[in-house]
Amino acid sequence: MGGSKKYSVNLPEDLAESIRRQAGPGGFSAYLAEALEHRVAMDGLREIVADFEANNEPLTPEEIDAARAVPRHHPSATADDPAA
Repeated sequence: MGGSKKYSVNLPEDLAESIRRQAGPGGFSAYLAEALEHRVAMDGLREIVADFEANNEPLTPEEIDAARAVPRHHPSATADDPAA
């Protein structure tokens, strides 16, 4: 990821305080950035699945379970592996 830029956001006070406690001193922005990166990745995955299912049969529960069973950084989960 590139540089950073300051933004102003409004959060519910109880959520912001919970994040501050979890993140510790000076970690608030990094905590939010990590959470937002995760959200963007999940949104991207939803788009990929929706596109796949629009052109193919819906994924079966077994296929979903098999995909969840492969660790994220497992050697078999590569771009060369069509099952990854």
